[in-house]
Amino acid sequence: MLGSDDAIVSTASLMLGVLASSASRGATLIAGVAGLVAGAMSMAVGEYVSVSSQRDAERADIAREKQELAGQPRAELRELATIYVTRGLDEALAMKVAEQLSAHDRLGAHMRDELGIDQAALARPLQAAWISAASFASFAVIPIAALLVSPAALRLPMIAALSLVSLAALGALGGHLGGAPMAGASLRVTLGGALAMAVTAAIGRLLGISVG
Repeated sequence: MLGSDDAIVSTASLMLGVLASSASRGATLIAGVAGLVAGAMSMAVGEYVSVSSQRDAERADIAREKQELAGQPRAELRELATIYVTRGLDEALAMKVAEQLSAHDRLGAHMRDELGIDQAALARPLQAAWISAASFASFAVIPIAALLVSPAALRLPMIAALSLVSLAALGALGGHLGGAPMAGASLRVTLGGALAMAVTAAIGRLLGISVG
């Protein structure tokens, strides 16, 4: 959701800034496409680096846990039982649970309950990278589409209006998914986007006057 909002705000703001400087439709389109590509690549690289660091940390924790299980199996069993005691089980039952889980999948039990690592949800850098890039690119198309379908006199207001409506809808959806008030979430996203677009358009206008 954050990447989608960012795609709309950054691309629309860039295009409005260029358009406000009295640039041509072609120049504004180039700016929008460049913003889409640059933003998608930035999201992909940033996500890849971040998730790769998470994956490296997970791998290091798992390797260390394997060594501890091989060198001190009884101590690790007691450690697992202690975790269950802190969750409310009595010591005898906690030890029994630890023994049964360890007999089934000793490393998996420690990964899940000691390290907080889910084997089915291990970090996947490439997957995270392409999903982030695709999400950004998909929503960055909105202001570009507004430019392409608008008549010359309405390009600036159409880009702003369509982008703000999209932000409002995404904000409401985010609030709904998070169980928060939809109106408040929608308003925050819309006002933030409007401010970013207004500031960028104003700067573009000022630069267009001074340079022109």
